[in-house]
Amino acid sequence: MSRICAITGKRPRVGGRIIRKGVSKKAGGIGLQLVKVNKRRFKPNLQRIRVKLPSGQVKRMWVAVKAIKAGKIVKG
Repeated sequence: MSRICAITGKRPRVGGRIIRKGVSKKAGGIGLQLVKVNKRRFKPNLQRIRVKLPSGQVKRMWVAVKAIKAGKIVKG
């Protein structure tokens, strides 16, 4: 299944998880040091729901929850 929203076109995005170590200056240390950045994917929150199309046809499709909450689709 491709994780792409049928309405908004949202798809997985690539980002990074920053790893830091050390003791903060406020706590008496020399500050937090950046150790590494791990690659990760941010996946959209997709739900498979029945959508009523403008033609009146009912079809199941993958839709982002943000589109459902915004009322961009009509449930069928």
